[in-house]
Amino acid sequence: MFTPTRIWRRWHRKINVNQKRYAVVSTIAASTVSKLPLVVSDSAEGVEKTHAAIKVLKQIGSYSDAEKAKDSVGIRPRKGKMRNRRYINRKGPLIVYGTEGAKLVKAFRNIPGVEIANVERLNLLKLAPGGHLGRFVIWLKSAFEKWDSIYGSVDKNANLARIINSDEVQLVVNLIKKEVKKATLKKNPLKNLNTMLRLNPFAKTAKRMDVLAEEQRKKAKKEKLDSKRQPISKVYFIQFRFTI
Repeated sequence: MFTPTRIWRRWHRKINVNQKRYAVVSTIAASTVSKLPLVVSDSAEGVEKTHAAIKVLKQIGSYSDAEKAKDSVGIRPRKGKMRNRRYINRKGPLIVYGTEGAKLVKAFRNIPGVEIANVERLNLLKLAPGGHLGRFVIWLKSAFEKWDSIYGSVDKNANLARIINSDEVQLVVNLIKKEVKKATLKKNPLKNLNTMLRLNPFAKTAKRMDVLAEEQRKKAKKEKLDSKRQPISKVYFIQFRFTI
C-alpha cells in the first residue's frame, strides 16, 4: 500500500462473532500443556502493590519469565522510534482474572512484560501476540471457573431450542408470513407505454403530436422534391444535308 501510515488507512477489520470465538478458544487451548494451565487462588486479586505482585510471581515460580522480558528491553530500529514506540521488549506471562474491578490490575501493570486481561474480554493480541500461539497464561480461580459459562463445555452446550422457544424471544419475533407476495417486475417507461402513462399522462398526447409532426415533415419533403423533379421537354434534332 502506498503511504501506509495515513489516518484514513483501514486499520481495523470486522470479523464474524463465531470466527472470533473460535480463534479465542484455539489460543486458549494452545496455551495448555501437560502441567498447564496454571491456576492460582483468588487471594491474588487483593494484591495492591507492585512489590507484593513480584512476591506472588516468585512464589508460583513465574518471575523468571518476567525478568527475561525485562532484560530484553531495547530500542526499536528505524523510524518506529519516532512514532511514540521507542522501546520494545518480549512478552512475559499473562494474568487472567474474573472479578470486575480487581485491585491486582494496578499492582501488575508496572512489571515489564506482564499483562492483565479479564476473562470476559480476552484479547487475541494478548493471547497470541504476533500470531504466535502458546503464551504462558496464569489463571485465577474465579476466571478459570467461568470458562463453562462463557464458552460452554464438552457435555453441556448452549440449548438453542430452549432459547428460541423462550417467551422472551417469541414476544419480539415476527409472525410467519403465509401469504407470499411476488416481487413486481420493473419495466422501463422508455420502452413500455403503459408504464410511461402512469408516470406522465401527457406522454400519449406528446407521442401523437410527434407522429403528426413527422408525417407533416415527410409530406413537405416529398412536395419539395416533386417540385424540383420537373419532366425534361423533348428536344428534336434536325439533320441538314448540303449538296454541292
